[in-house]
Amino acid sequence: MHHISVCPAVLHSMKHFVTVSTGIQNLPEFVSTAEVDELLVVYCDSNNRVEVKHDWAKKTLKVHPELLEWYRQRCFQDLSGTLKSYTNILMRLYNQTEGVHVVQRVDGCEWNDETGEVKALVRFGYNGEDFMALDPNTLTWIALKPEAVNITLRLNANEDYKGYLKISVTRFCSDWLKKYVEYGRSFLLKTDLPSVFLLQKTPSSPVSCLATGFYPHRASLVWRKDGEELHEEVDHGEILPNHDGTFQMSVDLNLSSVT
Repeated sequence: MHHISVCPAVLHSMKHFVTVSTGIQNLPEFVSTAEVDELLVVYCDSNNRVEVKHDWAKKTLKVHPELLEWYRQRCFQDLSGTLKSYTNILMRLYNQTEGVHVVQRVDGCEWNDETGEVKALVRFGYNGEDFMALDPNTLTWIALKPEAVNITLRLNANEDYKGYLKISVTRFCSDWLKKYVEYGRSFLLKTDLPSVFLLQKTPSSPVSCLATGFYPHRASLVWRKDGEELHEEVDHGEILPNHDGTFQMSVDLNLSSVT
């Protein structure tokens, strides 16, 4: 027996994902995306490509063209140059002179539309591993690698930078997130229940319970036997986006463990 529950949207989020890479052919050196409630709304890259997804996001940016201009400046001027310089700094830290290297940054905020609480999110990664992160409560940097210690000490000693973070990541981010929710309310606050399918490739392979077409992004899917949730021989997949803005997830069960 399978069980799924879809959680109503109370916690909203806006996140910006930025990737700068070196030594990778046929891939833009710089790619930036903006997501609202896990939905892609803006894409841009170093090939001067900018795309806005979803009608409600297009409406938001039409009413507030200054936000689209901010995205353009952030993509083509500010972050691209900043993260390229970060790449050079990290390569020197790790005594690297060439090869494939990737710097990633995610920043944004979460807003609880019931309590009004806003939490900041900023995180850096290098070559697929976490490098440093911002503590959302104290707005201080935490080193996640030994090589990040000196960098975080310098950043934490800069009071002006702390003030900038407080304004840009909390107040600025939450203001724009609330605008997106306002214009996208009919879509972002909806609740779509999933269609559920049981799939099995061969009689001896695991049974996969696929739930698809649900919204919002937050949901849980479990296997139960005689009312008890099963944990052994259960493989939980990630929540993945569908092309229509809904989501899907699957949970596999090895039947040999319950027979």
